[in-house]
Amino acid sequence: MVPLQQLRPAHIVDWHAKLLAGGGVGGRALSARSVLHAHCLLHHALERALRSEIIPRNVAHAVRPPRIETREIQILKADEIAAVLTALVDHPLYPLVVVALSSGARRGELLGLQWGDVDFASGTIKIERSLEQAGGTLQCKRPKSRHGVRTIALPAAAVEALKDHHRKTLERRLLLGQGKPAADTFVFTTFDGDPIRPDSLSRWWGDMVRSRKLPAVSFHALRHSHASALIAAGVDPLSTSRRLGHSSPGITLNVYSHVFNRNEDKAVAAITAALKGAD
Repeated sequence: MVPLQQLRPAHIVDWHAKLLAGGGVGGRALSARSVLHAHCLLHHALERALRSEIIPRNVAHAVRPPRIETREIQILKADEIAAVLTALVDHPLYPLVVVALSSGARRGELLGLQWGDVDFASGTIKIERSLEQAGGTLQCKRPKSRHGVRTIALPAAAVEALKDHHRKTLERRLLLGQGKPAADTFVFTTFDGDPIRPDSLSRWWGDMVRSRKLPAVSFHALRHSHASALIAAGVDPLSTSRRLGHSSPGITLNVYSHVFNRNEDKAVAAITAALKGAD
C-alpha cells in the first residue's frame, strides 16, 4: 500500500504490469483495453484529489497506459442498416435492434431495461442496470461507473417501435394470463415473458444474420454503428462519451479515434439524421 502523497509514476507502471500479468479474476491476465479503463479511473480519481489539494500533482499524467492494438471496429454501412431493418420488420428482434441502433446501449443494458425506465412522453429511456450472466445465473448489476447511469433520448422512429412493442407485449401477456406489464417488467423478453440471456441474444442474432443473409457483424456492432453516427453528425467526444456511458471521454477517443480522424463518414448516414434531434 502506497500513501497517496508518495505515489510516483513508477508505481503506476508497476501496477499496469501486474494487471496485465494477472489482475483479473483468478489471476487471469487482463487485456490492454481493460488496463486502459483502470488507468482512466485512476487518472480521474487523482484529478479530483489534485483539485482538492490533497496531492500536488496528478502522476498519472506522466504514464502512458498500455498500447491497444489498433483494429477497425465493425459497423453497418448506410445501405446495410436499411437492409437489416427491412429484413427484421417481421422478426421478434426488430424493436430491440431499433433501440440498440438508436441508443448505443450495451447488450446487457438493453436486456436489463424495464418498462419503468421508458418514458414515452419525453421519448427517453433510462439506463440503470445491466442484465449479466454468471455461470447459469442471471443477475442485474448497476453500471460500473457513475456515467453508466444515464438517460438517453431516442429518435421518433425508435419511440414508435417501443410503443408498438409495448402494445404487442400487453396483448401477449393478457393471452398468457400474466396481466399488464409492471414497472419492473423487462422490456425485452422471451415469448413466455422470461428474461433473455445475453448469450442467447448473441446466438439468435447470429442465426438471424445467417438465415437472412445479412452483413456478418456481431450484435455489438450496433453500438459501434450508433457511436459512429454521433461522430459523423458532429457530436463532440464528451457528449458521445456520456451517451455511450463511458467512464471518461478518453475511452471514447481511444476506441473511435479512427472515426474521429475521418474527413468524411457516410457509412452510417441512414441513422445520423434521426439522431440529430435526439441529443
